[in-house]
Amino acid sequence: MGDLYPKLRIAAVQAAPVFLDREATVEKACRLIREAGQNGAQVVGFPEGFIPAHPVWFHFHPVLSPQSLEWGTELFKNAVEIPSPATDALCRAAREANTYVVMGLCERRPGTTGTMYNTQLFIDRQGRIVGKHQKVQPTIGERLVHTGGFGDTMRAFDSEYGPISGLVCGENQNPLAVFALAADSTVIHVAAWPHFFQKGWHTMGQVADLAGRALSYMAKCFVINACGTVDEEMRRVLPLTDEDRAFLEEPTNLGGSSIISPASRVIAGPLGAEEAILYADADLEEAVRAKLTHDFAGHYNRPDVFQLRLNTAAPQILQRGTWTAGTSDRDPGGEELPASAESRHPAQPGPDDTSSDTT
Repeated sequence: MGDLYPKLRIAAVQAAPVFLDREATVEKACRLIREAGQNGAQVVGFPEGFIPAHPVWFHFHPVLSPQSLEWGTELFKNAVEIPSPATDALCRAAREANTYVVMGLCERRPGTTGTMYNTQLFIDRQGRIVGKHQKVQPTIGERLVHTGGFGDTMRAFDSEYGPISGLVCGENQNPLAVFALAADSTVIHVAAWPHFFQKGWHTMGQVADLAGRALSYMAKCFVINACGTVDEEMRRVLPLTDEDRAFLEEPTNLGGSSIISPASRVIAGPLGAEEAILYADADLEEAVRAKLTHDFAGHYNRPDVFQLRLNTAAPQILQRGTWTAGTSDRDPGGEELPASAESRHPAQPGPDDTSSDTT
């Protein structure tokens, strides 16, 4: 009879946050998680920076304007630490809904007054944090408030359905990032997108469709395109000019969530600009069937010709020890530093250190 590959329901959440309000947005996220679970979803993907918002104001407002500085400060004050009461609430909701959750959020380093990451948090259906992915390269205005993550979070996470992965916005078009996750044999991938793109670019729905279908074709996996949108409050406060306001009032500039099969076919969506949860039934045997033709990280690769090296170490910005000038991580005698040496680096702890007690 052989192995059985499960059929499951997967979902893309398309919604606006409660702008720059962590607690209210967490409450909204938990409500959406429970709704998705009640409708049978077993894997749920959320947009980029859903909690507490993504810094899209830089598309409209000057960098050092009083408004940008005010919103940047509020973004940090409402960013999410891992673990924290905010993640505890998300974990409880995932457990109650009996679903895996990939949540987009703005993450800050615990106990600090600076440095944030553009993060996807992975929670299993028992309500446990299994890991996270931090966007490795912030894009455009993000660079003003976010730092990049490192290779330690570039991976897929195991589940009973198979490996689940995620990338943030432009990363979904990075062929090396896609290959790294294909090499992890991802079967369900969450592509997280912001509230909208900048004026004069392709619409978010167009890019999500193009990138999602290409990624599904290369990695032979299901892709949950979770796009953000805006609500009336964001439409009211974000625009600087009448042109900005017209941009946000045009539905085609917002949303566009979809779900794509390993054969690069759209099987649900795309949505318009509305808030909604999009569902699709996924037969994971399709990932097996698709790889019979191309397995770019397997039999359709030539490792003697093409190889990818992924650095999974996060650099340390400060090391404390007893060595002397001119040495790095060894003492003057050439020995490794004693175990008591302290270190601190800007990256968050690894997945094994971020579990949240939700019992």
